[in-house]
Amino acid sequence: MTEIRANGRYATGDRRRRQAAGAHLGDPALEVTDVRLCHRMPAEGGQRLQVAPVGVHGARRAPGSEGEQEALDVGVGGRHGAGPDSARSLGFLSRARLGPLGLRAAVSLSALAAVSVVALPDAARASELVARNTSSERLAVSRDGRALVTYYARGKRHRVLAWGAVNARAPSETRAQVAFRKDYSGGWRTFGRAVWKTHRDACGPYRGPSLPFVVVACTAPDGSHWALQRWRRSQANYGIAPWKPGHGAWELRLSHWTGEAAKLEAWADWYYSGRWHHLFGRLTYRGQPVHGFATTPNGEPLDSYGRVLYLDTLDSAYGPGWRRENGFVARRPNGAFCYGFVPHRAHTGELRPAAHGRRYRLSVSGPGVTPDVMWVGDGLPDFDPESVEHRAHETGMTELQRQLFAEGKGCRP
Repeated sequence: MTEIRANGRYATGDRRRRQAAGAHLGDPALEVTDVRLCHRMPAEGGQRLQVAPVGVHGARRAPGSEGEQEALDVGVGGRHGAGPDSARSLGFLSRARLGPLGLRAAVSLSALAAVSVVALPDAARASELVARNTSSERLAVSRDGRALVTYYARGKRHRVLAWGAVNARAPSETRAQVAFRKDYSGGWRTFGRAVWKTHRDACGPYRGPSLPFVVVACTAPDGSHWALQRWRRSQANYGIAPWKPGHGAWELRLSHWTGEAAKLEAWADWYYSGRWHHLFGRLTYRGQPVHGFATTPNGEPLDSYGRVLYLDTLDSAYGPGWRRENGFVARRPNGAFCYGFVPHRAHTGELRPAAHGRRYRLSVSGPGVTPDVMWVGDGLPDFDPESVEHRAHETGMTELQRQLFAEGKGCRP
């Protein structure tokens, strides 16, 4: 039995580097003893109401080189993700599953693994992780631009000061992405006194763009926005139960920005002549693509610009409700991505079914210290080659992909 293997280990256009970027200063220690699910996360319906304006389904995809993403299994290991699994633990499709596609398809489908990602938290700077599994979160921002985040975790009250960063830089190979300075002692470590005791909140009602996952948000006197968001970024892939420390943890993330948030666009179609369902899109900020410059052999971002997108599927072969399908990077040079819904082999050896769903949800941490954003869109019925509507949709998507991937590697037709 022939198993699909990755025919490329690096994100499109990325270069392998010898070591990851340094961990962010002030990252909270990993707690693996408390992964209880808290009750304050907005319900799925509420998340949809808060989705920032994103792309609308329109046209279709470009034929050409394969670029589909493969498995990203995320546990908890720091700011943005977790340690990698071996490529061997993530087997793919067998000859029996491929049927008439045979080995030729196996070679092509192996590119589904070309941009495998296991989110590496310390490398990518995004809306910044403050803590996990928190409750009673509060945000107060002083007139001089210093945020005080107060919350309960592990049975104690915590006070964190954050300052010194706003928005995001465009991808650069010579400058690191912006990041907060953080003081988990409430001011003692940095200022030699309990700054939190005299901290005065000057942040007013929120007047920024609509966001998902919001716990609290406000607009400062200078017109900039601050937000605390909370969501379960780290989940087991392929709709299976949590099996790694940190799966299911709620992450509390802080952001500070002006103007609009990052823009996440996605479109659904089919590929391999309609055999499989497919999703493609792009991530941009202020009209510029969001991407990193290097990944590990497993696709983990190695610099402070790389972004990982997390894909959930609704009412799929995994079962009713939202289930985590996978995660993958936005690619250089256009911030684009492709993803095919094909069978995958879980870490247990079980072959999981193709899990195209009734709806899809993509979530991603914004670049720099901008807020996390989300896209939600409808799935498609199975492709009917006799349907004029289906053929027209696919033709339109092919053209759209030609435009989106004018620079860089396109999706598989």
